[in-house]
Amino acid sequence: MVDVHTDLLTAQALAERLLITAGVPAPAAAQQAELLVVAEAKGMPSHGLLRLPRLLRRLANGTASPTSTGRHHWSGPSYLTVDGEQGLGPVVAVRALEAIVPAAEQYGVAVCSITNNNHLGMLGYYAGRMADRGLVCLGITTSEALVHPWGGTEAMLGTNPLALAVPARPAPLVLDMATSQISMGKVHDHALRGVPLEPGWALDAKGNETIDPDAAKDGSIAPFGGAKGYGLGLGLGAMVTFLTGAAYGTAVGGTLDDDHLSNKGDLFILLSGGGGRHSTTEYLDQVRRSRPADPASPVAVPGDGARTRYHESVAHGIEIADDLWRELTALDAERREAVLAD
Repeated sequence: MVDVHTDLLTAQALAERLLITAGVPAPAAAQQAELLVVAEAKGMPSHGLLRLPRLLRRLANGTASPTSTGRHHWSGPSYLTVDGEQGLGPVVAVRALEAIVPAAEQYGVAVCSITNNNHLGMLGYYAGRMADRGLVCLGITTSEALVHPWGGTEAMLGTNPLALAVPARPAPLVLDMATSQISMGKVHDHALRGVPLEPGWALDAKGNETIDPDAAKDGSIAPFGGAKGYGLGLGLGAMVTFLTGAAYGTAVGGTLDDDHLSNKGDLFILLSGGGGRHSTTEYLDQVRRSRPADPASPVAVPGDGARTRYHESVAHGIEIADDLWRELTALDAERREAVLAD
Protein backbone atom coordinates (compact mmCIF):
# COMPACT_ATOMS: atom_id res chain seq x y z
CA MET A 1 0.00 0.00 0.00
CA VAL A 2 1.32 3.47 -0.93
CA ASP A 3 1.20 6.06 1.85
CA VAL A 4 0.12 9.65 1.30
CA HIS A 5 2.73 12.33 1.97
CA THR A 6 1.54 15.53 3.65
CA ASP A 7 2.86 18.30 5.83
CA LEU A 8 1.98 18.77 9.50
CA LEU A 9 -0.04 21.95 9.02
CA THR A 10 -2.28 20.31 6.41
CA ALA A 11 -2.86 17.28 8.63
CA GLN A 12 -3.55 19.48 11.65
CA ALA A 13 -6.00 21.68 9.75
CA LEU A 14 -7.88 18.65 8.42
CA ALA A 15 -8.21 17.12 11.89
CA GLU A 16 -9.33 20.44 13.39
CA ARG A 17 -12.01 20.95 10.74
CA LEU A 18 -13.43 17.48 11.29
CA LEU A 19 -13.56 17.98 15.05
CA ILE A 20 -15.12 21.44 14.80
CA THR A 21 -17.85 20.18 12.48
CA ALA A 22 -18.49 17.47 15.09
CA GLY A 23 -19.29 20.19 17.63
CA VAL A 24 -15.91 20.56 19.33
CA PRO A 25 -15.00 24.17 20.23
CA ALA A 26 -12.04 25.47 18.20
CA PRO A 27 -9.49 25.58 21.08
CA ALA A 28 -10.35 22.02 22.13
CA ALA A 29 -10.26 20.85 18.52
CA ALA A 30 -6.79 22.34 18.15
CA GLN A 31 -5.62 20.57 21.32
CA GLN A 32 -6.94 17.17 20.23
CA ALA A 33 -5.68 17.57 16.66
CA GLU A 34 -2.23 18.64 17.86
CA LEU A 35 -1.82 15.50 19.94
CA LEU A 36 -2.77 13.27 17.00
CA VAL A 37 -0.45 15.02 14.57
CA VAL A 38 2.47 15.17 17.02
CA ALA A 39 2.11 11.41 17.46
CA GLU A 40 2.34 10.99 13.68
CA ALA A 41 5.36 13.28 13.53
CA LYS A 42 7.16 11.38 16.28
CA GLY A 43 6.68 8.06 14.51
CA MET A 44 3.73 6.77 16.56
CA PRO A 45 0.91 6.42 14.00
CA SER A 46 -0.80 3.96 16.36
CA HIS A 47 -1.70 7.01 18.47
CA GLY A 48 -2.11 9.41 15.58
CA LEU A 49 -4.78 10.15 12.98
CA LEU A 50 -5.76 6.48 12.99
CA ARG A 51 -7.71 7.35 16.15
CA LEU A 52 -9.69 10.20 14.60
CA PRO A 53 -12.47 8.34 12.73
CA ARG A 54 -13.40 6.41 15.88
CA LEU A 55 -13.35 9.59 17.94
CA LEU A 56 -15.66 11.27 15.43
CA ARG A 57 -18.07 8.34 15.68
CA ARG A 58 -17.96 8.56 19.48
CA LEU A 59 -18.78 12.26 19.31
CA ALA A 60 -21.65 11.53 16.92
CA ASN A 61 -23.24 8.87 19.13
CA GLY A 62 -22.73 10.66 22.45
CA THR A 63 -20.11 8.41 24.01
CA ALA A 64 -17.68 11.35 23.91
CA SER A 65 -18.55 14.92 24.87
CA PRO A 66 -17.37 17.67 22.53
CA THR A 67 -17.46 20.36 25.23
CA SER A 68 -16.57 18.85 28.61
CA THR A 69 -13.25 19.90 30.12
CA GLY A 70 -13.68 17.91 33.35
CA ARG A 71 -15.16 18.61 36.78
CA HIS A 72 -12.49 19.26 39.44
CA HIS A 73 -12.56 18.44 43.13
CA TRP A 74 -9.61 19.03 45.46
CA SER A 75 -9.34 16.18 47.96
CA GLY A 76 -6.42 17.96 49.62
CA PRO A 77 -4.05 20.84 48.89
CA SER A 78 -2.11 18.81 46.34
CA TYR A 79 -4.53 16.05 45.30
CA LEU A 80 -7.01 16.77 42.53
CA THR A 81 -9.70 14.32 41.47
CA VAL A 82 -11.28 14.87 38.08
CA ASP A 83 -14.48 13.57 36.55
CA GLY A 84 -13.75 13.89 32.86
CA GLU A 85 -17.47 13.75 32.05
CA GLN A 86 -16.54 11.86 28.86
CA GLY A 87 -14.61 14.81 27.45
CA LEU A 88 -11.81 14.56 24.91
CA GLY A 89 -8.79 12.92 26.53
CA PRO A 90 -6.15 15.61 25.94
CA VAL A 91 -8.53 18.47 26.69
CA VAL A 92 -9.43 17.04 30.11
CA ALA A 93 -5.88 15.92 30.93
CA VAL A 94 -4.11 19.15 29.97
CA ARG A 95 -6.55 21.23 32.01
CA ALA A 96 -6.05 18.92 35.00
CA LEU A 97 -2.27 19.10 34.73
CA GLU A 98 -2.34 22.88 34.48
CA ALA A 99 -4.45 22.96 37.62
CA ILE A 100 -1.94 20.99 39.71
CA VAL A 101 1.24 22.77 38.55
CA PRO A 102 0.99 25.49 41.25
CA ALA A 103 0.49 22.82 43.95
CA ALA A 104 3.54 20.90 42.73
CA GLU A 105 5.63 24.05 42.81
CA GLN A 106 4.42 24.96 46.30
CA TYR A 107 4.39 21.57 48.02
CA GLY A 108 6.94 19.63 45.96
CA VAL A 109 4.41 17.06 44.78
CA ALA A 110 0.93 17.11 43.28
CA VAL A 111 -1.34 14.37 41.97
CA CYS A 112 -4.40 14.28 39.74
CA SER A 113 -6.52 11.19 39.22
CA ILE A 114 -8.98 11.20 36.32
CA THR A 115 -12.00 9.04 35.54
CA ASN A 116 -14.60 9.07 32.76
CA ASN A 117 -12.11 10.47 30.26
CA ASN A 118 -11.60 9.48 26.65
CA HIS A 119 -8.37 8.13 25.16
CA LEU A 120 -5.30 10.15 26.16
CA GLY A 121 -3.17 9.15 23.21
CA MET A 122 0.59 9.51 23.47
CA LEU A 123 1.40 9.82 27.19
CA GLY A 124 4.84 11.29 26.53
CA TYR A 125 3.08 14.35 25.10
CA TYR A 126 1.85 15.31 28.57
CA ALA A 127 4.95 14.30 30.50
CA GLY A 128 7.22 16.21 28.13
CA ARG A 129 5.11 19.38 28.48
CA MET A 130 5.52 19.28 32.24
CA ALA A 131 9.26 18.54 32.08
CA ASP A 132 9.70 21.55 29.80
CA ARG A 133 8.36 23.57 32.73
CA GLY A 134 10.91 22.11 35.14
CA LEU A 135 8.75 19.41 36.73
CA VAL A 136 9.26 15.67 36.87
CA CYS A 137 6.11 13.98 35.56
CA LEU A 138 4.87 10.42 35.84
CA GLY A 139 1.76 9.56 33.85
CA ILE A 140 -0.05 6.22 33.84
CA THR A 141 -3.28 5.15 32.18
CA THR A 142 -5.22 1.92 31.88
CA SER A 143 -6.93 0.32 28.91
CA GLU A 144 -9.23 -2.47 27.86
CA ALA A 145 -8.04 -5.98 28.65
CA LEU A 146 -5.69 -6.55 25.71
CA VAL A 147 -2.69 -8.31 27.25
CA HIS A 148 -2.46 -11.93 28.32
CA PRO A 149 -0.80 -12.75 31.66
CA TRP A 150 2.65 -14.32 31.62
CA GLY A 151 1.92 -18.00 31.07
CA GLY A 152 -1.67 -17.29 29.98
CA THR A 153 -3.50 -17.08 26.66
CA GLU A 154 -6.47 -14.76 27.35
CA ALA A 155 -6.50 -10.96 27.44
CA MET A 156 -6.89 -10.10 31.13
CA LEU A 157 -5.10 -6.78 31.70
CA GLY A 158 -4.56 -3.52 29.90
CA THR A 159 -1.50 -2.33 28.03
CA ASN A 160 -1.29 0.10 30.99
CA PRO A 161 1.30 2.48 29.53
CA LEU A 162 3.45 4.86 31.51
CA ALA A 163 5.37 7.99 30.68
CA LEU A 164 8.18 9.46 32.76
CA ALA A 165 9.81 12.79 31.96
CA VAL A 166 12.73 14.43 33.75
CA PRO A 167 13.86 18.01 33.00
CA ALA A 168 17.19 18.37 31.21
CA ARG A 169 18.80 20.66 28.62
CA PRO A 170 18.25 21.17 25.77
CA ALA A 171 15.36 18.71 26.03
CA PRO A 172 14.02 16.44 28.78
CA LEU A 173 14.38 12.70 29.18
CA VAL A 174 11.02 11.30 28.07
CA LEU A 175 10.27 7.61 28.52
CA ASP A 176 6.94 6.58 26.96
CA MET A 177 6.13 2.88 26.90
CA ALA A 178 3.33 0.37 27.14
CA THR A 179 3.76 -2.60 29.45
CA SER A 180 2.89 -4.83 26.50
CA GLN A 181 5.12 -5.77 23.58
CA ILE A 182 3.16 -3.32 21.43
CA SER A 183 0.00 -1.22 21.71
CA MET A 184 -3.28 -2.36 20.22
CA GLY A 185 -3.12 0.82 18.16
CA LYS A 186 0.02 -0.57 16.53
CA VAL A 187 -1.81 -3.79 15.73
CA HIS A 188 -4.52 -1.73 14.00
CA ASP A 189 -1.91 0.35 12.19
CA HIS A 190 -0.22 -2.83 10.88
CA ALA A 191 -3.61 -4.16 9.77
CA LEU A 192 -4.38 -0.89 8.01
CA ARG A 193 -1.06 -0.98 6.15
CA GLY A 194 -1.14 -4.74 5.48
CA VAL A 195 2.11 -5.29 7.39
CA PRO A 196 2.59 -8.50 9.45
CA LEU A 197 3.43 -8.36 13.14
CA GLU A 198 6.74 -9.54 14.57
CA PRO A 199 6.80 -13.07 16.05
CA GLY A 200 6.15 -13.07 19.78
CA TRP A 201 4.03 -9.94 19.78
CA ALA A 202 0.54 -11.43 19.87
CA LEU A 203 -1.75 -14.44 20.11
CA ASP A 204 -4.96 -15.12 18.19
CA ALA A 205 -8.35 -15.78 19.78
CA LYS A 206 -7.44 -19.46 20.32
CA GLY A 207 -4.23 -18.59 22.15
CA ASN A 208 -1.91 -19.43 19.26
CA GLU A 209 0.98 -17.17 18.32
CA THR A 210 0.18 -15.08 15.24
CA ILE A 211 1.79 -12.48 13.01
CA ASP A 212 -1.57 -11.64 11.37
CA PRO A 213 -2.67 -8.26 12.79
CA ASP A 214 -6.33 -8.94 11.99
CA ALA A 215 -6.20 -12.20 13.98
CA ALA A 216 -4.42 -10.38 16.81
CA LYS A 217 -7.29 -7.87 17.09
CA ASP A 218 -9.47 -10.72 18.39
CA GLY A 219 -6.71 -12.27 20.48
CA SER A 220 -4.23 -10.79 22.94
CA ILE A 221 -0.89 -9.00 23.10
CA ALA A 222 2.13 -10.36 24.95
CA PRO A 223 3.51 -8.51 27.98
CA PHE A 224 6.95 -7.04 27.35
CA GLY A 225 9.88 -8.59 29.19
CA GLY A 226 8.09 -11.79 30.15
CA ALA A 227 7.09 -12.12 33.80
CA LYS A 228 8.60 -8.75 34.75
CA GLY A 229 6.58 -6.80 32.20
CA TYR A 230 3.46 -8.71 33.19
CA GLY A 231 4.05 -7.89 36.85
CA LEU A 232 4.67 -4.22 36.10
CA GLY A 233 1.56 -3.93 33.93
CA LEU A 234 -0.60 -5.66 36.51
CA GLY A 235 0.78 -3.53 39.32
CA LEU A 236 0.37 -0.23 37.50
CA GLY A 237 -3.16 -1.13 36.47
CA ALA A 238 -4.10 -2.10 40.01
CA MET A 239 -2.61 1.12 41.42
CA VAL A 240 -4.38 3.43 38.97
CA THR A 241 -7.68 1.62 39.36
CA PHE A 242 -7.44 1.64 43.16
CA LEU A 243 -6.73 5.38 43.22
CA THR A 244 -9.22 6.46 40.56
CA GLY A 245 -12.08 4.05 41.18
CA ALA A 246 -12.09 3.14 37.49
CA ALA A 247 -13.08 -0.26 36.11
CA TYR A 248 -10.71 -3.24 36.30
CA GLY A 249 -9.33 -5.40 33.50
CA THR A 250 -12.01 -7.07 31.43
CA ALA A 251 -14.65 -4.52 32.56
CA VAL A 252 -12.82 -1.61 30.91
CA GLY A 253 -14.18 -0.22 27.65
CA GLY A 254 -14.48 2.93 25.61
CA THR A 255 -11.13 3.56 23.91
CA LEU A 256 -11.24 0.94 21.15
CA ASP A 257 -14.97 0.92 20.43
CA ASP A 258 -17.67 3.39 19.43
CA ASP A 259 -20.48 2.45 21.77
CA HIS A 260 -19.22 2.25 25.37
CA LEU A 261 -18.58 5.11 27.74
CA SER A 262 -14.91 5.22 28.68
CA ASN A 263 -14.39 3.88 32.20
CA LYS A 264 -10.59 3.59 32.40
CA GLY A 265 -8.42 5.55 34.84
CA ASP A 266 -5.65 8.12 34.37
CA LEU A 267 -3.08 9.20 36.95
CA PHE A 268 -0.50 11.99 36.82
CA ILE A 269 2.10 12.82 39.45
CA LEU A 270 4.17 16.02 39.33
CA LEU A 271 7.27 16.59 41.43
CA SER A 272 9.46 19.67 41.74
CA GLY A 273 13.09 19.21 42.70
CA GLY A 274 16.05 21.08 44.02
CA GLY A 275 17.39 22.36 40.73
CA GLY A 276 19.05 19.19 39.48
CA ARG A 277 18.50 19.87 35.79
CA HIS A 278 22.16 20.59 35.06
CA SER A 279 23.41 17.37 36.67
CA THR A 280 20.73 15.41 34.82
CA THR A 281 21.84 16.98 31.56
CA GLU A 282 25.47 16.10 32.26
CA TYR A 283 24.61 12.51 33.11
CA LEU A 284 22.46 12.02 30.01
CA ASP A 285 25.27 13.41 27.86
CA GLN A 286 27.67 10.93 29.48
CA VAL A 287 25.30 8.11 28.54
CA ARG A 288 25.08 9.38 24.96
CA ARG A 289 28.89 9.55 24.73
CA SER A 290 29.37 6.03 26.08
CA ARG A 291 30.84 3.37 23.77
CA PRO A 292 28.20 2.01 21.34
CA ALA A 293 27.95 -1.60 20.23
CA ASP A 294 27.81 -0.30 16.64
CA PRO A 295 29.98 2.77 15.96
CA ALA A 296 27.50 3.84 13.29
CA SER A 297 24.68 3.99 15.88
CA PRO A 298 25.52 6.25 18.83
CA VAL A 299 23.88 5.55 22.19
CA ALA A 300 20.63 7.46 22.71
CA VAL A 301 18.41 8.08 25.70
CA PRO A 302 14.59 7.86 25.76
CA GLY A 303 13.04 10.71 23.83
CA ASP A 304 15.97 11.30 21.47
CA GLY A 305 14.54 9.25 18.62
CA ALA A 306 11.06 10.76 18.85
CA ARG A 307 12.51 14.26 18.96
CA THR A 308 14.67 13.60 15.88
CA ARG A 309 11.69 12.15 13.99
CA TYR A 310 9.58 15.17 14.94
CA HIS A 311 12.11 17.65 13.56
CA GLU A 312 12.42 15.59 10.38
CA SER A 313 8.63 15.58 10.05
CA VAL A 314 8.44 19.34 10.50
CA ALA A 315 10.98 19.74 7.70
CA HIS A 316 9.84 17.03 5.32
CA GLY A 317 6.27 16.05 6.23
CA ILE A 318 4.68 12.76 7.30
CA GLU A 319 3.37 9.60 5.64
CA ILE A 320 -0.28 8.65 6.27
CA ALA A 321 -1.78 5.31 5.25
CA ASP A 322 -3.63 5.84 1.96
CA ASP A 323 -6.91 4.27 3.14
CA LEU A 324 -6.93 6.43 6.27
CA TRP A 325 -6.21 9.63 4.36
CA ARG A 326 -8.97 8.83 1.85
CA GLU A 327 -11.40 8.24 4.71
CA LEU A 328 -10.52 11.51 6.44
CA THR A 329 -10.63 13.64 3.29
CA ALA A 330 -13.95 12.05 2.26
CA LEU A 331 -15.41 12.86 5.68
CA ASP A 332 -14.13 16.41 5.35
CA ALA A 333 -15.75 16.82 1.93
CA GLU A 334 -19.06 15.39 3.18
CA ARG A 335 -19.16 17.72 6.16
CA ARG A 336 -18.28 20.76 4.10
CA GLU A 337 -21.12 19.94 1.72
CA ALA A 338 -23.48 19.51 4.67
CA VAL A 339 -22.50 22.93 6.04
CA LEU A 340 -23.03 24.57 2.65
CA ALA A 341 -26.41 22.85 2.31
CA ASP A 342 -27.54 24.31 5.63
